[in-house]
Amino acid sequence: MVEEPSNKRVKPLSRVTSLANLIPPVKATPLKRFSQTLQRSISFRSESRPDILAPRPWSRNAAPSSTKRRDSKLWSETFDVCVNQMLPSKEIKRQEAIFELSQGEEDLIEDLKLAKKAYHDPMLKLSIMTEQELNQIFGTLDSLIPLHEELLSQLRDARKPDGSTEHVGPILVGWLPCLSSYDSYCSNQVAAKALLDHKKQDHRVQDFLQRCLESPFSRKLDLWNFLDIPRSRLVKYPLLLREILRHTPNDNPDQQHLEEAINIIQGIVAEINTKTGESECRYYKERLLYLEEGQKDSLIDNSRVLCCHGELKNNRGVKLHVFLFQEVLVITRAVTHNEQLCYQLYRQPIPVKDLLLEDLQDGEVRLGGSLRGAFSNNERIKNFFRVSFKNGSQSQTHSLQANDTFNKQQWLNCIRQAKETVLCAAGQAGDLDSEGPFLNPATGSREPQGETKLEQMDQSDSESDCSMDTSEVSLDYERMEQTDSSCGNSRHVESNV
Repeated sequence: MVEEPSNKRVKPLSRVTSLANLIPPVKATPLKRFSQTLQRSISFRSESRPDILAPRPWSRNAAPSSTKRRDSKLWSETFDVCVNQMLPSKEIKRQEAIFELSQGEEDLIEDLKLAKKAYHDPMLKLSIMTEQELNQIFGTLDSLIPLHEELLSQLRDARKPDGSTEHVGPILVGWLPCLSSYDSYCSNQVAAKALLDHKKQDHRVQDFLQRCLESPFSRKLDLWNFLDIPRSRLVKYPLLLREILRHTPNDNPDQQHLEEAINIIQGIVAEINTKTGESECRYYKERLLYLEEGQKDSLIDNSRVLCCHGELKNNRGVKLHVFLFQEVLVITRAVTHNEQLCYQLYRQPIPVKDLLLEDLQDGEVRLGGSLRGAFSNNERIKNFFRVSFKNGSQSQTHSLQANDTFNKQQWLNCIRQAKETVLCAAGQAGDLDSEGPFLNPATGSREPQGETKLEQMDQSDSESDCSMDTSEVSLDYERMEQTDSSCGNSRHVESNV
């Protein structure tokens, strides 16, 4: 998740990234993981390439520019201190929370206008991108500015001459429903991020964005940070409203309105979350390439939710991009097709209900190739898990390595939860232990029945050339916002709003 417009002092970043880039993928609803998914998205990695972040020739001898900072603003410091000292502590905290809501709207509007003025308009005028490309990348961003200007205007009108605000609940109840228009903007973000990363391969686009990044106005944030701010703001509203409600006395008429406002925004976020998840799932399904007709599977066609996806490495170090849909695991190779990043299927899709999952101990996997195995270090044999499938004459086994222990655990959790959901829906919940993987009492992990570990390792070495790198990360949106407030920036996590 990217940095929120807030009253927190912004800390300059040493490179174009965010905390989401440090968090591995976890299972969550699309809107909540959306930022992490998009910000880090291993599917679209052009922004992390060294040649993009390296200084341009024209900037090597340039003096370092000062970074524009946003000063922290508190209500008690902005208005008459003498008046504030006469108020109870709880009321001061309530006024601070209301002021933070208002200040956040002001910062958001400033950033959205900056994105258009400093990025969209110059790139169009200089023909760095076509109008059609810019419309795809920026989506309906222009239409969001008037919405937030309206809320800011109402909050300012409700402010008394002494700076205090008596009631905000009725304003929020009347204004929040307009945020339903966010669904088109958020649903477009996957395609927008893909196109932006593709265009970064154009040296003119790279140079322009690098110039902006090195300019004080950017606050060391790249274009995608600005484009993701609306989504990030949307999931912050429940937190802001709860904070105001927490400091609102029970006998204050605002309390009932604030509770209603919280229910409204939670419903809107849930609805947009569903639509965004469906859009994300549809986007990746459209970019699957099938080598043969037999690889097509109705379980893929019928999927409406993408649980998680990304890259992992197998025992041979080969990379494959893996998608875990509702009922099927799809292993692919990332390829370029018609100048688009696509995903070519590797082997047959694996139905989740028949998938066997095994948590492997560090050092248990043999690395492929005699030389690679002989000179391997400890890091190369850590964080592996195995997925396998057997149906008649068809069988697959893949030993897959995650980036770290936490990353691995998230993959295990995603797959287990997907399997449990599928079996429960089919009325086979008891089969999780009886027919599916069994629980290893030593490791606490589920392992396939009927095969020894040695047989599975040999099978994996000979059959699996796959590598998957998990890019989808998601935290509960409250945890993501807490990260924002404590660190001053956030990631995409992976991906949901």
